[in-house]
Amino acid sequence: MDSQLPVNFNAVAAASARLQGYIKPTPVVTSTTVNRLTGGTVFFKCENFQRTGSFKFRGAFNALSLLDPKRQQGVFTYSSGNHAQAIAQAGSILGINTTIIMPDNAPAVKRSATANYGAEIVLYNPSEVVREKYCQQLAEERNATIIPPYNHPDIIAGQGTTALELIEDVGELDLLLVCCGGGGLLSGCAIATRQLSPACQIIGVEPALADDATRSFKTKILQTIHNPQTIADGARTPYLGSLTFPIILETVDDMVTVSETQIIEAMRFLWERLKLVVEPTGALATAALLSGIVPAANRRVGVIISGGNVDLKEAIAFFQNQPPINWVS
Repeated sequence: MDSQLPVNFNAVAAASARLQGYIKPTPVVTSTTVNRLTGGTVFFKCENFQRTGSFKFRGAFNALSLLDPKRQQGVFTYSSGNHAQAIAQAGSILGINTTIIMPDNAPAVKRSATANYGAEIVLYNPSEVVREKYCQQLAEERNATIIPPYNHPDIIAGQGTTALELIEDVGELDLLLVCCGGGGLLSGCAIATRQLSPACQIIGVEPALADDATRSFKTKILQTIHNPQTIADGARTPYLGSLTFPIILETVDDMVTVSETQIIEAMRFLWERLKLVVEPTGALATAALLSGIVPAANRRVGVIISGGNVDLKEAIAFFQNQPPINWVS
């Protein structure tokens, strides 16, 4: 692995030590039904049980805890929900004021939780405003520090502790499936996995309606999608970051996409069969597994469930509007 990459395993290990006592070591869930369906031995890393309901707290707390005291006067970020909640909660713990630039179509459950954690919320119309530029403008006006959702070395290192924990718990893997939006989780997990389970195949999973990372990976040229209309709101990022893109090119073996139907049915399966409340983005890796897009037979497979922050009314509507797939033969 290229030693010139912006984040290395030592940073992930340091983040793991830094996070002790602040994060929840999340459980690993197995299922005989899933193993029978896929032919593999599957381990679900359940970050839906993490503080703030997603893996995002890992990177947010790591990044905020490393700020120079002079830069702790205030932190800005932009997020549709999970990073917003994570920054808000980490800021509350560390005594740092936080402001979140949030799209006005963000799930209500995520907006409400972000406000409850004590952050100031500034809404914008994603069809009219470029969130990064808007955030930069407001942060400069207040002399605040920007901690972006994924394109930041301390965020990436913190997210990598997800795979580090998983492999420490279950041992080496043959395959790791990780959802991909901006690539922070995938980058961090790939760095950790390359160190701890070098032979493991690492595959990122995106919605087909938001396939910028997959096209970027295949072409080796950064691709962009403006305001992608997928139900997986955590994957509506327009492009990979200047840090995450080269890490993914160097450390990830492949990228695949799944349909909206496959995302919904993976959610339904996790809810009904594993009793896990998972949001659409959190079900991406499971969708790739259950659909057979990525073969799992005779392999030890890690699946990252990235989060569980879902509006129950929206989830029920998804399930009602989509005829169930009979995964179980």
